[in-house]
Amino acid sequence: MSPFDRLTEVGVGQIIYELRKKIQHITSELINLDNSSSEIPELINSANLLRTNENLLEAKIKQSELVSAYKQYTTELEQMLETVFDIQKDFKEILKTQSSLILGQKKVKTRSKTKKKSFKK
Repeated sequence: MSPFDRLTEVGVGQIIYELRKKIQHITSELINLDNSSSEIPELINSANLLRTNENLLEAKIKQSELVSAYKQYTTELEQMLETVFDIQKDFKEILKTQSSLILGQKKVKTRSKTKKKSFKK
């Protein structure tokens, strides 16, 4: 399994995209709630207060949803970052292995050249 398969396997890209869309939607709903809370002059004060109360309650619910969505979003980003660090660690190990193989091949070539020279004498 290649390191990049981990991100696909986890489905991180799709999850992040969906959470980002959810955050945008909830934010838009909150903005609409704020805009609709203006008072209507034809209604009496108590009706306006009741309506404002309902808007505040709805806004509080949306804010809770928004906080929850950001929490999920952050958790997914942290998991993705952890996967990226794991991939980075794997790449470092691969580079170390390849470097040691290359150095091992150079030593073998150097030794064989040295031996050839000593046989020529």
